[in-house]
Amino acid sequence: MYYGFDIGGSKIALGVFNQERRLQWEKRVATPKSSYEDFLQAVEALVREADERFDQQGSVGIGIPGMPETADGTLYAANVPAASGRQLRADLSARLGRDVRLDNDANCFALSEAWDDEFTQYPLVMGLILGTGVGGGIIANGQLVRGVHFTAGEYSFVNTNAEAWDAPDQNMACQCSTSNLLKWYRARKALPEDAPLDGRSFFAAANAGEPEALEVLRRFCHAVAVQIYNLTVLLDVEKVAIGGGISKQPLLLESLRSAYDGLYASRAGQAYMEGLPRCQIVPCAFSSEANQVGVAAAYFEAMQKKC
Repeated sequence: MYYGFDIGGSKIALGVFNQERRLQWEKRVATPKSSYEDFLQAVEALVREADERFDQQGSVGIGIPGMPETADGTLYAANVPAASGRQLRADLSARLGRDVRLDNDANCFALSEAWDDEFTQYPLVMGLILGTGVGGGIIANGQLVRGVHFTAGEYSFVNTNAEAWDAPDQNMACQCSTSNLLKWYRARKALPEDAPLDGRSFFAAANAGEPEALEVLRRFCHAVAVQIYNLTVLLDVEKVAIGGGISKQPLLLESLRSAYDGLYASRAGQAYMEGLPRCQIVPCAFSSEANQVGVAAAYFEAMQKKC
């Protein structure tokens, strides 16, 4: 058995996969924010529960935001402060008595697409997560593109305004995130900045045809579509798989495709536009389980290389 963990700022999700790469069991708990010890105990408790359930010691892999391992083995994960600055892989390995694999959660998301049979026929696929921030990765010929410094696909750092280079919010992490979508909606509705709001309630309003919600959604999708256009022109990808909680909303995909097509339509007749590539924008294959599937994919990929 293989235990794939998706760890974020609010939840720790475990998915257990068999050798046929099929999900056998899953469980989620809240991410402890009190201390590193509490965090380690939460992960260990899930591993022990899985060991007992399947009567064996499964291999452990973890997808987590940030930089999973630096030269000295230190984890940097701003969204998981209880574990950031710690040597998580080494500490868990010692605690569990087995090897632990650690990877960036966005890379895991991208790898999950490579695991989907439909995507294996495409030479270049891009995964884009629209969540609290923005993440993703690039799959070329079924393999994750990591880059020399293991930071390939860090879309969140892409600057979105050359005229405001020093502005801290002029990047994809801020402009193209669900957090920013909700920020724009609060402003449009003249709500307090801390007014309770989430993706579900926003899309409930948008799906009901509320003009303010639809206006904000169009603005948001235009911002995301421009960056998909930039990345598509740069890399000539064939498919962009959208992840994150809001990717389950058909209205988001419909609006995003419309915004993307509109970029080409607005410059129709300009000769240079005619030869530029266009990609397909699709929802991710494994929905909210994508990161766990991706960790498992990374593990099985590593095992195949050893054979």
